[in-house]
Amino acid sequence: MAPGAQVDAYLRHLAAERAPSPHTLDAYRRDLGKLLAMMQAHGVDTFDALAPDRVRGMVATFHRQGLAPSSLQRLLSSWRGLFRYLAAEGLLAHDPVAGVRGPKLRRKLPQVLDTDEAAGLVAVEGDDALSVRDRAMLELFYSSGLRLSELTGLHWGDLDLAGGEVRVLGKGRKLRIVPVGRFAVEALRALAAEGGAGPDLPVFKGRAGAAISSRAVQLRFKQLALRQGSMKRIHPHLLRHTFASHMLESSGDLRAVQELLGHADIATTQIYTHLDFQHLAKVYDAAHPRARKRGAP
Repeated sequence: MAPGAQVDAYLRHLAAERAPSPHTLDAYRRDLGKLLAMMQAHGVDTFDALAPDRVRGMVATFHRQGLAPSSLQRLLSSWRGLFRYLAAEGLLAHDPVAGVRGPKLRRKLPQVLDTDEAAGLVAVEGDDALSVRDRAMLELFYSSGLRLSELTGLHWGDLDLAGGEVRVLGKGRKLRIVPVGRFAVEALRALAAEGGAGPDLPVFKGRAGAAISSRAVQLRFKQLALRQGSMKRIHPHLLRHTFASHMLESSGDLRAVQELLGHADIATTQIYTHLDFQHLAKVYDAAHPRARKRGAP
């Protein structure tokens, strides 16, 4: 089987087994396309002919061309996934990326809102249908830390407003149940009162009554941020970051925050411990007499 056909088989397997989002699947396709193009440029006809030194040279070439370290790490992750699949299928006898490492990533902490900023953002004024929908949408984002795809995919049957819970389908089609706070419940009840709250109907509707698209949600965030005069770049994932940071800051329970966010690996959640430490460091610098910088009052 030619490399291109093997890549197509892997992508079909990935779609069936892990059910990634179309965006994620496209990213895998692009990353594997880069591998195929590089193999063709180097006259490598099969994956068996790839050796770690050759792959390391390919990564170095992409690095020189200006590909960011995060993109190179994702590239290698996509290639590793392909090679693991081929090995499991008995189509590859060795690992072409064994020992190959991408450039070290510089940890970039996510931006978050403080409690006052978050409260101001979600307090959408107005009683018209659009304002009622937007208020419920923002309150639920901040209350439960949902991903954008999880929110746009919600149906009324996924919500238990009496119990204050929401059932979401996360990455890898994993189900989890997340608490919904009082303010979000009130906003969702107001949205339900607008009509069309059957169990199989989308909670958040866009045009023609269909489920709102991710792009529409992103645009609404920008419009609401401009209306409120926010100086920060406001986007849906910002409220997920803010939810996680505020939960960890108040509880100190990293494992609970991992479960609420639906992270498969706790290492993904640990980035919020750095945010929490930044907050503690600011409090320390402001309060401790020995911590003040020289010349400070």
